[in-house]
Amino acid sequence: MDQSKSQIAAAGGTVRLTVGQAVVRFLSQQHSERDGAERRLIQGVFGIFGHGNVCGLGQALLQNEIDPADGEDKLEYYLGRNEQGAVHIGAAFAKASKRLSTLAATSSIGPGAANMITGAALATTNRLPVLLLPSDIFATRAPDPVLQQLEDPTSPDISVNDCFKPVSRFFARVNRPEQLITALMGAMRVLTDPAETGAVTISLPQDVQAEAFDWPVELFDKRVWHIARPPAEPAQLRRAAELIRQSARPLIVAGGGVVYSEADAALRALAAATGIPVADTQAGKGAINWDHPQAVGGVGATGAHAANHLAAEADVVIGIGTRYSDFTTASRTQFRNPDVRFVNINVAAFDAAKQSGLMVVADARAAIEALAGELSGYRVSPDHERRIAAERAAWAEITDRCYHLGHGPLPAQTEVFGALNELMGPDDVVINAAGSMPGDLQALWRAQNSRAYHVEYAFSCMGYEIPAALGVKLAVPDHDVVAIVGDGTYQMLPMELATIVQEGVKVIFVLLQNHGFASIGALSESHGSQRFGTKYLRRNPATGRLDGPPTPVDIAANAASWGLEVIKARTIADFKDAYRQAVAASGPVMIYIETDLEGPNPPNDSWWDVPVAEVSSLESTAKARAEYVAAKANQRPLIKPSPERETP
Repeated sequence: MDQSKSQIAAAGGTVRLTVGQAVVRFLSQQHSERDGAERRLIQGVFGIFGHGNVCGLGQALLQNEIDPADGEDKLEYYLGRNEQGAVHIGAAFAKASKRLSTLAATSSIGPGAANMITGAALATTNRLPVLLLPSDIFATRAPDPVLQQLEDPTSPDISVNDCFKPVSRFFARVNRPEQLITALMGAMRVLTDPAETGAVTISLPQDVQAEAFDWPVELFDKRVWHIARPPAEPAQLRRAAELIRQSARPLIVAGGGVVYSEADAALRALAAATGIPVADTQAGKGAINWDHPQAVGGVGATGAHAANHLAAEADVVIGIGTRYSDFTTASRTQFRNPDVRFVNINVAAFDAAKQSGLMVVADARAAIEALAGELSGYRVSPDHERRIAAERAAWAEITDRCYHLGHGPLPAQTEVFGALNELMGPDDVVINAAGSMPGDLQALWRAQNSRAYHVEYAFSCMGYEIPAALGVKLAVPDHDVVAIVGDGTYQMLPMELATIVQEGVKVIFVLLQNHGFASIGALSESHGSQRFGTKYLRRNPATGRLDGPPTPVDIAANAASWGLEVIKARTIADFKDAYRQAVAASGPVMIYIETDLEGPNPPNDSWWDVPVAEVSSLESTAKARAEYVAAKANQRPLIKPSPERETP
């Protein structure tokens, strides 16, 4: 039994706990606060136990569940099935929670820890806070090498956990109990930092986890971490407003920072007041509702014609909360006006400095509200407003056509998306991450708000969708959650279906079976590589190549074996009926439908820089190389050379 508060006070203000117990008690008392709203920072822990953590953090979580101490809140424990999936659950939870709350994940040493590295990279690339607690080798080195230890002959300090360093925003290895205090404080600082957040890793040697220490009782007091809204520096804001006022064809690019700052209403008001069109990135979709008069859709390599046509002519691009990924900029070919200027509003100076733009380092909502005041009285010309309306109308026709193709014999995936978009409620959440589907969704999906669109496209990680469905549902339990899963991503990481069934969580999966990699197949074909290695075909004894009949994998039967209800659909009409059944079901459901591997997909007039082999004996590759060289000539350099200056 742990010491009570009175016993602690009598003992001189310390409490004796193991490192594992101290971690759990500390995490149970951490909260975040923004705009006066307070919430638990760490909502629970996903864990898979092995010899590295079963008697350390595992014991501490058990004790927290059965016999919590005075002042120690329960820290919910969830049993995951794959360590990578556990981290994806936490990242998805954080994204759905607008980065104001997250989950932790613990693993054993060696392969368990190494499995989490992909998840850490996804979280950090997406700027999503998630806490990782991997076990590590013995700090004492008494048993050396321990089971699952990766030995480095040059340094006994190195373990697989060192691989977390480049994919974490904060990393600390706790080799002595007293080091835990600074590690925990540093971790909370980064988890609640609006700019420098991502994966946070505290590496815990397995012997240290079980070691007892006299902790100061103040360590376990309730702490509330304030998430600030840094305002724009007035001079920066004035320069930005002046540049925008001088523009004739401005364009706003809304990124994830708008969503995480909860700046949706402010952005919509700014667009309505100024007439400036708003394009969105994958992370920013829904920040402006699709039917807003200034909403022109996704921009870049997988964007809509409306946004891309306006982007090509824009003289000032106002990037708000965007990373300017190569898809957003179409590998620096989308913003084609030779005199284009950039105004970059971002809470992170690192991102605000991109595109050699005018930097406004500030919280998105605070900056948008202040910018609206600076732009009072400014509005784009009536001619430009008519141009915006015409581009919107033209793309709406294309979207309707893609949604209702009547394609056969197998439907196109855009028809499935159209049915979903029409059937799902405005606050229901759609999830996706990899393959051709995110491109089609960015181009076509009509999002009424930012919460309803959850596409991970910074890391574009196959295997994200299934665990993400659980993370999102835990964050927004009152909303229907629909994860669109390709057969490729399903085969990567289906294991968390068992966790979903175990927890009794109601989510809907839409499984599109097309027997291959649609996105990379199309890319391969268009770049001269003939869809090589992108179809699920058996090896042909006659040719020795993977060009035989389709592999007889029954994904529907596999999904049912996890405990899901599976509904098969053949046509779009079948699919609509299946979706209605899924909504009415009480538990998790998978709708299975076969789609055409080769599309058709939405029309696209943008570009993505994927280098083609410079020399080849294949005619298809040589032709693609010539097309690549011609397209690359349109790539805008970061710093444009001045024609009148001679190179010394």
